[in-house]
Amino acid sequence: MSRNTGLAARTALNASGTGEVFLILLTLSHPHLPEPIRVTSDAVVTISREQVFSPFPFDLTLPDDAEGASPEARLSIDNVDRRVVLAIRSLQSAAYVLIEIVRADEPDVIEAKFEDFRLTNVSYDSQVVAGNLTIEDFISEPFPAAIFSPGLFPGLF
Repeated sequence: MSRNTGLAARTALNASGTGEVFLILLTLSHPHLPEPIRVTSDAVVTISREQVFSPFPFDLTLPDDAEGASPEARLSIDNVDRRVVLAIRSLQSAAYVLIEIVRADEPDVIEAKFEDFRLTNVSYDSQVVAGNLTIEDFISEPFPAAIFSPGLFPGLF
């Protein structure tokens, strides 16, 4: 799958060496959370599009771009701040996770975006909160979803 990235990002990615720093911005949200939890992979606060992303240690395994496969990623967040585990405990359903990759020089420019992930199979202890990032698998949906009968589709008959 191709991505539209800026010239500076493509140049940095294709160079044999670069001083460019790429950051991962995570946004955890849910209708029952008072406000989204925003964290950055950087060691300092990152402001992107007027949103504040707090420095927070986490490990993210990104999904691969294989066609025909449902993307799945793995997220592990250090449990140094109790707000993440308290937020996860308070939810009755999976939280939404938005992953954005930006350059440190221009944090308002999104170079890559992975949206619609759900945080599932969450486990936590005193050290880490971990879970799978999954997207609903549309490939396994039955097709056609309905039977074309006079009762359901009278305009066809």
